[in-house]
Amino acid sequence: MDLALLDDRLAAHGEPPFRSRQIWEWAARGADSYEQMTNLPVELRTALADEVPFSSLEPVREALARDGTAKALFETADGRPVETVLMRYRDGRRSLCLSSQSGCPLTCTFCATGRMKFGRNLTVSEILDQALHFRRSDAVNHAVFMGMGEPLMNLDNVLAACERLPELGIATSNTAISTVGWIPGIERMASEGPPARLALSLHASDDSLRSELMPVNERYPLPDVLAACLRWHEARRRQVFVEYLMLEGVNDRYEQALELAAALVPRKAFKLNLIPYNPTDAGFRGSGRDAIAAFRAVLEGRGVRSTVRLTRGRDIDAACGQLAARG
Repeated sequence: MDLALLDDRLAAHGEPPFRSRQIWEWAARGADSYEQMTNLPVELRTALADEVPFSSLEPVREALARDGTAKALFETADGRPVETVLMRYRDGRRSLCLSSQSGCPLTCTFCATGRMKFGRNLTVSEILDQALHFRRSDAVNHAVFMGMGEPLMNLDNVLAACERLPELGIATSNTAISTVGWIPGIERMASEGPPARLALSLHASDDSLRSELMPVNERYPLPDVLAACLRWHEARRRQVFVEYLMLEGVNDRYEQALELAAALVPRKAFKLNLIPYNPTDAGFRGSGRDAIAAFRAVLEGRGVRSTVRLTRGRDIDAACGQLAARG
């Protein structure tokens, strides 16, 4: 719900400050209406139902993948599209992929979101309402800011949302914020807000190739980005997750694996996640399973700890890089 509007209406009704906290606690536990909030006066529940919409986002449609992944499309009050994904795993993890912007202004060539028209930053309430939507049906316990947008361009609202996620059941240690390398935000994350994990979308270890794939590299070159990540690592004493999208014939060759291994030093600062490419309209092809395995073997042989991400929700365009508010 719009927390600022809630505070305004509570004040207008002469309610004590603790009412806002009571209402938030109900919402964080999965309540889906004011009527369920039995420790609020009946008259107040009725007034709030009329004056403060229970969510700042309007659900448009939801899709369910064969693997149990769910994707929800919302609209903001001013008509901006927002997509959110819930990934369900057999080990009990329920991980939310949250959006921080409607669309994205950074136009990475492989990403469907980057080809959308950029809308705006999302408010704290709009970020939290994505999580609350799924909290009403599942006990969520992990979150990644890897949906629409560049989270570090909206860092104030992202960090404010992270402050409240533990009350939904998502510990800060189970929250990751992904960035293409927005250095001012990385530097702020080293000292501000809860100690959420940092994930870097790398995708190429050569500056020239990375600039082709990710135009933001012209503004924040890779050596400077990696240096900022190391400063974050030293301040927070946690590994940086590095995301590397595997693109056939683009960044999956033997010599590129060697180059990547050379870039990720010291080894203790990084954990590498190789990501199979999920189809979009961008014209790329994903590296095959054997090519990914060979690439990983080169990295492991040089001491780079790496995993291959399990793809979730591809059949409903809910996988990494596929969010585009159209399915």
